[in-house]
Amino acid sequence: MISKALTIGAFPYTGIRKQPVLYGMDSITQTLIKPARKIHIVDDDDAVRDSLRALLESLGFEVLDYPSAKDFLARRGANTQACLLLDLHMPAMTGLELLEHMQATQTQLPTIVITGRGDALSKARALLGGAIAFIDKPVADDALLGAIDGAFAATA
Repeated sequence: MISKALTIGAFPYTGIRKQPVLYGMDSITQTLIKPARKIHIVDDDDAVRDSLRALLESLGFEVLDYPSAKDFLARRGANTQACLLLDLHMPAMTGLELLEHMQATQTQLPTIVITGRGDALSKARALLGGAIAFIDKPVADDALLGAIDGAFAATA
């Protein structure tokens, strides 16, 4: 039954998060195949955004990336089943300022802060500002994926 599910639908099954159109499948098989979950990446470093995008898309996530916090605010769209990977140190509007803005506008989006220049004060401010995790660059894949799983579990 599972092998049949792997070949039916518009998308190949990659292990997680792609939802083909299934007809006549039982509920157990359908729960194995989850819809794509959206991740927003806000980082001013092109290489970081590209690397994170490649990793996350290879795992079946839908990824949208933005070079600045202001660009994210202008283009983000609906936040259903999404989480945010946010750099702290960016020009114009910092990651902490974006967290404060989201808190002030009551924007509910689980946020994982990633930074190459983190300190105890920045970590405390980020967590008080609503971030659910704080990860230092270079980002370890297992730490990032664990934080992402936690973010989606918090919105479920």
